[in-house]
Amino acid sequence: MADGDVEHVWKLVESISYCMLSTLTGTKLRSRPMGAFAQPEEGMIYLLSDVRAHKHDEIRKFPKVCLAFADPRGQKYVSISGSAAISSDREKIRELWSIPAKVWWESPEDPNIRVIAVTPEEAEYWDAPGNLASNIKVAFGLATGRHLDPGDHRKVAI
Repeated sequence: MADGDVEHVWKLVESISYCMLSTLTGTKLRSRPMGAFAQPEEGMIYLLSDVRAHKHDEIRKFPKVCLAFADPRGQKYVSISGSAAISSDREKIRELWSIPAKVWWESPEDPNIRVIAVTPEEAEYWDAPGNLASNIKVAFGLATGRHLDPGDHRKVAI
């Protein structure tokens, strides 16, 4: 894939910043919303999590995960498949500490905080014009009988 596609995936992930993390229990897929910290220079996506959550057991047993990012208003979507690892790296936790984390924990020193580090392996993105442009295109397509330009859709090896 073109380097431009990889860069575009990282820009989309950074701009959306929230995802659904899907893990495997062994028999079922489970998804939950997570704040994501894209670090393209490291080739990593980080999530802060609580050690008491079931997702940690799931990731330890089945480290393959999917991160699904969605910006319906902007008509931008990214699905990233990769491998996850869990750590208690206090330096990384302090680096990622932000206002949303304060909802869940008092400080970055809370012993229950863990970092889920996702190494992306493959991404797929859909990037279409925003809703206003999409609505205009739909109206135009219906009036003229023409098919819509759905925007960009690519599969990208990362």
